[in-house]
Amino acid sequence: MEAHIQIDVDLPRVQAGSNPQHLVLGLFTDYWFEAEGHLPSAVLVELLTEFDNTPASARSAIARLARRNVLESTREGRRTFYRLAPTADRVLERIQRRVVEFGTEDRAWDGSWTTVMFSVPDDQRDLRYVVKTRLRWLGYAPLYDGVWVSPHADHDQTVELFESVDVGNATVLRSKVTYAVNRGDPLTAWDVAAIHASYEEFIAEFEPLLDRVEHGLVGTAEALVARTNVKDAWRELVSMDPELPASLLPPGWPGRRAQRVFARIYDGLGPLAEARVRQILAKHAPALVAKASHRTTTSTPPSKT
Repeated sequence: MEAHIQIDVDLPRVQAGSNPQHLVLGLFTDYWFEAEGHLPSAVLVELLTEFDNTPASARSAIARLARRNVLESTREGRRTFYRLAPTADRVLERIQRRVVEFGTEDRAWDGSWTTVMFSVPDDQRDLRYVVKTRLRWLGYAPLYDGVWVSPHADHDQTVELFESVDVGNATVLRSKVTYAVNRGDPLTAWDVAAIHASYEEFIAEFEPLLDRVEHGLVGTAEALVARTNVKDAWRELVSMDPELPASLLPPGWPGRRAQRVFARIYDGLGPLAEARVRQILAKHAPALVAKASHRTTTSTPPSKT
């Protein structure tokens, strides 16, 4: 399960709500992942307005992604077309794989913890934010200041992270706990009760939608928005939960139930959401309609290198 994110890709910071820059990236990932060529800016703008963004904010988000070199552009006359830059495409594919594979099976655990110790100078706050964000995505949480732990984090991806940034000092260990008192227990690095509550909230919010999906009560426009919303909410859970070993969790853990809700909505709404994308494409670029497609939780392409 890959989750490495290269430092040289200037993806926008994750924010709550329908952030238009993240929506653009999600739309490319979900419906233009196998297509060759660029999408007209008019298509991207109209897709973003489906999520209650104004045309002006949509165009601004697209322009910012282009300035970040996350999108590549080309022009034909007065029209501008965009596609994901190859580096961003690879990173987003790895994130997609992590999102759809998360929680699908119990991961074996040998009782060892990966421990990271690092220091970043006080005048490099942006670097500290980057390192901490990526460590969390890899499944770490802070046990002490500058000491982060994880039950499953990949050693090679962790080393790659530190090698890709000028972090100063870093150490990566894989070891078992021989003594821990109170807050020294690695499990206390996570608020297990909060993670449990977040899973329950996810289930309560999206199970009614799943019922409507399974009874055919969702149209194409709603499907596009709802499918993105459930994926964004699930991704937030993925960033919270390092897939703590079952032996450390209380009985009745709701993670697997929440994963099934996500997968059934994401897969069930795929054809309808794709139809909405094609409807918008037909208004601005009929020749591109057949290139749009949707992916499922079980049809993620092989990792891009």
